[in-house]
Amino acid sequence: MNKAYTLRVAGLERQLPLCPLNDRLCIGAFIIFGDVELTCACARELLKIAPEHDVMITSESKGIPLVYEMARQAGENNYIVARKMQKLYMSDTFSCEVNSITTAKKQTLYLDGKDAALMRGKRVLIVDDVISTGDSLRAIEELVEHAGGHIVGKMAVLAEGDAKDREDIRYLQVLPLFNADGTEILHKLLVKKYAPKSSIHF
Repeated sequence: MNKAYTLRVAGLERQLPLCPLNDRLCIGAFIIFGDVELTCACARELLKIAPEHDVMITSESKGIPLVYEMARQAGENNYIVARKMQKLYMSDTFSCEVNSITTAKKQTLYLDGKDAALMRGKRVLIVDDVISTGDSLRAIEELVEHAGGHIVGKMAVLAEGDAKDREDIRYLQVLPLFNADGTEILHKLLVKKYAPKSSIHF
């Protein structure tokens, strides 16, 4: 059985461990945390294909080092993070529920009112490490739209599985899905139960 997948992205090569999602499906674990070289290289390549924007937003937590480095390289002083927990210092907060195929339970993303004000009337670029079912992406879209921001682009380092066929995202590389034995899946497999609709709360 294959236990890892060789990913080539942004001029670099990494071995991704294969993790079982259920008894018939595995995913490649793309972990950008702690990998400065990979973070910097992916940020550089994403900026090359990024549309013009005023501010970037990502969700907690793996997108944070990526969007930080993109902002740093682009000379932008602000970026926004949709948080997984509401903090005491956050005010006028609103939230959106989301399901992710890598998380066992439903999560909630929270947006601070101050960050919402930063996006109002501005061109907003959504950034993530991996786009898969798209449910996390939909949740951020809802938060941005409720804040009055104008989404000008949606980007990720990797498009996983069927996400590679989406025409509304930009990405650097495709990440396949895998059978339980570690072989690549060559046909569509992600089913609707992995991508329920999100719901926003104010």
